[in-house]
Amino acid sequence: MQDTSNTISGQPPKLLDQVKDKIRLKHYSIRTEQAYTDWIKRYILHFGKRHPRELGAKDVEQFLTHLAVNGRVSASTQNQARCALLFLYKEVLSIELPWLDNVEQAKAPKRLPVVLNREEVQAILSRLGGTNWLIASLLYGTGMRIMECLRLRVQDIDMKRKEILIRDGKGFKDRVTMLPVSLIAPLQAHLQKVRELHRSDLEAGAGKVYLPYALERKYPNAAKEWIWQYVFPANKLSTDPRTGAVRRHHVQEQAIQRAVKQAVRDAGSTKPATPHTFRHSFATHLLEGGYDIRTVQELLGHADVSTTMIYTHVLNKGGKGVMSPLDSL
Repeated sequence: MQDTSNTISGQPPKLLDQVKDKIRLKHYSIRTEQAYTDWIKRYILHFGKRHPRELGAKDVEQFLTHLAVNGRVSASTQNQARCALLFLYKEVLSIELPWLDNVEQAKAPKRLPVVLNREEVQAILSRLGGTNWLIASLLYGTGMRIMECLRLRVQDIDMKRKEILIRDGKGFKDRVTMLPVSLIAPLQAHLQKVRELHRSDLEAGAGKVYLPYALERKYPNAAKEWIWQYVFPANKLSTDPRTGAVRRHHVQEQAIQRAVKQAVRDAGSTKPATPHTFRHSFATHLLEGGYDIRTVQELLGHADVSTTMIYTHVLNKGGKGVMSPLDSL
């Protein structure tokens, strides 16, 4: 639950509490909240716990330079710190500082994505089992990002239309991708088990799930409804770090990452493959199959086709209907 002791005593909320409140008001994820507050803490501690209002352009530049030179952080890490400080000054402190926009942004090296061939994909999937196999198969068969897959709700899967609705993807955008025909039966069997688990939770007085955007207040009973449950629920109940509520969350991505990493080793692959590699392989194999790059762009949820262009290892031959590459294994 949110700490209201400062408000009750008449004292203004602490800076980090203000940051958290603003992040939650904007519906940013818990990961963004944790990352931004960590960077702001490091920024304040770096300058001897001075308040950010007392610091200026040279201090921000010095901190970001320190991260790159002394901390030897990657370009993406430095840019994350920059975004956190930008959020602090603009959104929390309401200080319009034009110089912050001009702080040089580190450029990440452009590298080609790791792509598995079809035989490698099959070898890795064959060494996974149960829920791990189903999740990895969906990643390759649909092109979803790992968190998009883990956050799926029961109502997001349309078996009859063979479609999956991905809500609040990158950039807070919804999109639709295909549901591989070969995964319909395994997914149905999986959901039967999940439904039994949900019934057990309800009988035990639990059964609630996290609902975004204050939907729980608008629809008090929705959190217990079957359609809102996660497709891939965790084995144990957990405590929401923001509200303290005890719920059944979705499977943690670290568990999938570890399982895929072990499967890659067992398959004898020399490529540094991760769950995200299935997404790269999905896009590349569709282009190799002759599907139009605009179609692939839409399935991946890229805002700009130039992002999808990195997968153009073959000529675009066009294509009408799209069949998941998983169904051709």
